[in-house]
Amino acid sequence: MVAKNRLAAAAAWAPAFALSRMAVAAQLALATAASSQALAHAVAGTPTLPTVTVTTDWLGTATEAASKKHPGARTVVGQQALAESGARTLEDALRQVPGVSIADESGTGILPNIGVRGLNPLRSEQVLLLQDGIPMTLAPYGQTGASLFPLTLQMVEAIDIARGGVAVHYGPNNVGGVVNFVTRRIPAKGSFTASETISIAPSGRALSDSYVRAGGFVDERLGLQVQANVIEGEGERAHSETSVHNLMLDAEWFPTDRSELRAGLQRYATRNELPGALTPSAYAQDRTQSTRPLDRFDGDTTRGHVSYKQEFGNGVELSWKNFGHRSTRVFEFGNAANADTPSTLRQSSPRDFVVYGTEPSLSLSFGGAVPQKILVGARYMSEKVDYKVDSRNLATDAYSVTRDWRFENDAYAAYFSDTLSLMDGRLKITPGVRHEDVRLSYRNSATGAQTRNTTRDWLPGLDVGYQATPSLFLFANAHRSLRPVQFTQITFGGDLAAERARNYEAGLRWAATPALDVEATAFRFQFDNKLEFVNATTGFRNLGRARHQGAELQARWRPPAIRGLELGAAYTHVDTEQLSGAFRGNELPYAPRHQLALNTTYRQNGWSWSLNGQYQSAMFSDGANTEAENASGSVGRIPSYWVWSAHVGYAFTWAGKAMKAGLAVNNLFDRDYYFRGVDYSQGRMPQPGRAVLATLQVDL
Repeated sequence: MVAKNRLAAAAAWAPAFALSRMAVAAQLALATAASSQALAHAVAGTPTLPTVTVTTDWLGTATEAASKKHPGARTVVGQQALAESGARTLEDALRQVPGVSIADESGTGILPNIGVRGLNPLRSEQVLLLQDGIPMTLAPYGQTGASLFPLTLQMVEAIDIARGGVAVHYGPNNVGGVVNFVTRRIPAKGSFTASETISIAPSGRALSDSYVRAGGFVDERLGLQVQANVIEGEGERAHSETSVHNLMLDAEWFPTDRSELRAGLQRYATRNELPGALTPSAYAQDRTQSTRPLDRFDGDTTRGHVSYKQEFGNGVELSWKNFGHRSTRVFEFGNAANADTPSTLRQSSPRDFVVYGTEPSLSLSFGGAVPQKILVGARYMSEKVDYKVDSRNLATDAYSVTRDWRFENDAYAAYFSDTLSLMDGRLKITPGVRHEDVRLSYRNSATGAQTRNTTRDWLPGLDVGYQATPSLFLFANAHRSLRPVQFTQITFGGDLAAERARNYEAGLRWAATPALDVEATAFRFQFDNKLEFVNATTGFRNLGRARHQGAELQARWRPPAIRGLELGAAYTHVDTEQLSGAFRGNELPYAPRHQLALNTTYRQNGWSWSLNGQYQSAMFSDGANTEAENASGSVGRIPSYWVWSAHVGYAFTWAGKAMKAGLAVNNLFDRDYYFRGVDYSQGRMPQPGRAVLATLQVDL
């Protein structure tokens, strides 16, 4: 009841999407078709748009060419690869990336769980998630878990995954690197796109995905774009009704030939039933059933950003980002693990977030005998979170609030790096350092108890990239990273130290022949103060050290004898160990030792055919490395699995309009696999079975 009241005000925007998904698409199509044609006429014959060179972003443009010059392991999944993969969700799109592990909590893509190089994927807590270079988690410092994921696949143009140390330029919580989701850019010419995708499971349950986009430059300096994505229906399992509404407005303005202003506004809302985890016996009976009828997840967010770039000449460029969001998310759940023991309470955990950040940076380029590019920047971020847990007795309707907490955070950062270009630019060395000052506070509104926790630290880093020959690029980097003490970790009192880690990486990219590309990377990172939850009485403690090390091998071959055919393979080996504490010598949970991704793509005369496979070895679900599964399924070894997917696409012209059609089958052989539950829903969490996807897109 309280959860619904909390969401009532936030849901007031819903009439804008009150029509059905197809009505929304139709209305937008009618409203924008004329404007898109006008945009096309407006830009016809205009001169080339002004270009501002982006030098203040360390990763730079999210392209395959840029990734090949990055001094660390980096993968860019572009728009073509996204389309040809037949992915249903952003989670599916990441499965082919080396070192990335995925745990699908909802079956519909609303709550991705992403891990990198053996880091626990649950709630994506240990990887830095960005949207167009801006932190996308609800509280990027104080609560790094992605308990609301305000992005949909249709609005993404590329996914940029940098798996090495990037702490100097991107701040804390990046031991596993950075995943940057790049949304669709405003096209130079006015255009309109509409697409419809439907996913159908063997059970007959269906999920539809409707997308429309209209945008372009109305003159040589001003670009506008609107995107809308509506997802409605059910996943494979019972009790999985899903509704997502995602609306984005973008603007780009070039006041002068040397300046650029970008702004964006987003409204995202989702209302969902959650099927939850199953006991082993319920799983064996029917893996598509749900035994948690009270579980659901609702959330919404309003996000905005404004960035300004100014090129002053003589190698000087200023960038200033401002961003913020106001968000609400609520999990509802029963107090019983499954329907075998009916719940007596309906519980909820509403959270309200208000976050603002500002980040100016300055890039200075110098010539001379040793060319340099200096990057200096600062960031301030404010986080305010209202954190409640309440419950209602299903028999008596009695209501109680078990937690009423308030968290606040002020985070200050400053960073400096200097890229030195030697040997005619073939060798680039970038030393740098970042200082973080994170000030968390907690107040218990019910008892008046208060706690404060401050983290201050220097994060040095060194990156080296060397173009040894035209076909061979060598790289190495070393960084120090941290993850601040989280909001919920200070509620038990006591002084906790932030998680600190040292990251090391070295590797090569080799174009062995014009048809064969090879990449190899060795990595190691070691935590000094791994934070772990002990129990409800003790809370969190710094239990000590942990180590991850391993290697990634990739190859891509385009056989000269078969034009249009491309074969790819990526293997990751991860060795983890707890170096102190009661479980010293054990592996870390959710850290598969072996991962293998295989993909085959064939393109010919507008057709594209692809077959993708992913293998993940067995892993433990707890630090004790428990082998045997318990009765509830909450602990025990998680079995290995192979999953295959296939896709065929065709690009053609019909009635003068560019069209694309696609048909995909995910989990081609209906592989039965699972992981252990998340948060309150413990047991076997079934992963999506076979599903057929059909897509049709038109571009005007």
